[in-house]
Amino acid sequence: MKKVYSAENLPMAGYVQGILESHEIECILKNQNLAGAMGELPPIECWPEVWVIHDEDYRQAIQIVDSAFHPAENAESSWVCKCGEIIEGQFSVCWSCGAERKD
Repeated sequence: MKKVYSAENLPMAGYVQGILESHEIECILKNQNLAGAMGELPPIECWPEVWVIHDEDYRQAIQIVDSAFHPAENAESSWVCKCGEIIEGQFSVCWSCGAERKD
């Protein structure tokens, strides 16, 4: 087993677990109930963690987590419509005038 993610709160760790499971990567959550131990233990040691069960899934899991939190790196660049509006790269039609993106 290898740790692929830790978060300050349980919902974020659960989100990552769900993403990995949707890619058929078996994983578990650890430290869900350690919040009460903060003070006796360093806070970061009490954060919920996501661990992959099979070591061979580790690389793929890291890539999936990274792409989930850095989607802009994979997105197309913004473009300027003929009407002058700056449109985000994931859109192919201008929200202002309805013109289609010309590549």
